[in-house]
Amino acid sequence: MAFTFFFRDIHTIEHIVRHVVPFAAGRSVVKVWDAGCAMGPEPYTLAIVFAENMGKFAYKNLKIDATDIDGSNLFGDIIRAGVYPYEELQRIPKELFEKYFLPDGDGQFRIIEPVRTRLAFQKHDLLALKPIGDGFCLIMCKNVLLHFSHEQRIEVIKMFHAALAPGGFFASEQTQKMPKELAHLFEQVTPDAQLYRKR
Repeated sequence: MAFTFFFRDIHTIEHIVRHVVPFAAGRSVVKVWDAGCAMGPEPYTLAIVFAENMGKFAYKNLKIDATDIDGSNLFGDIIRAGVYPYEELQRIPKELFEKYFLPDGDGQFRIIEPVRTRLAFQKHDLLALKPIGDGFCLIMCKNVLLHFSHEQRIEVIKMFHAALAPGGFFASEQTQKMPKELAHLFEQVTPDAQLYRKR
């Protein structure tokens, strides 16, 4: 079963906040796509970080689509419940943990409802090359592309490019460089993170 951590790769998340939050300001809907979300730690981390950096009114406009191929058919229920064992939450800064999580019995904690309602899960196969929508301010795809061939990565990233709003952002894991064949489609925002802006 796929597994990710809460508050993993804080470095990239900080860059996302610095660039995406101002870009999203004033939009009636702020659309984010987390592709390959596993059991939800990554999209919920994004939701918490956005909550900390957007006003309450703007935050209500945030819509995070969390997708995964999910061969187990369990991810959707886990994400909708928003309940995780304490062992998976220990990287979260104490003040944010206390602010966004409530005890749910037997060492489990539930993400508060205003954050849970920002996420919607759906099953999706990236290799079908059919985007789940368009006009996204941010698409994040981490720890997925490394499982694809070079040619598949190119086609999937081209699909992401088409799904982004003009000037929207794409983020991947630190080890996943942008294929040189796609350099004309994206501008790297900072040399020390795999965060790119759509040209």
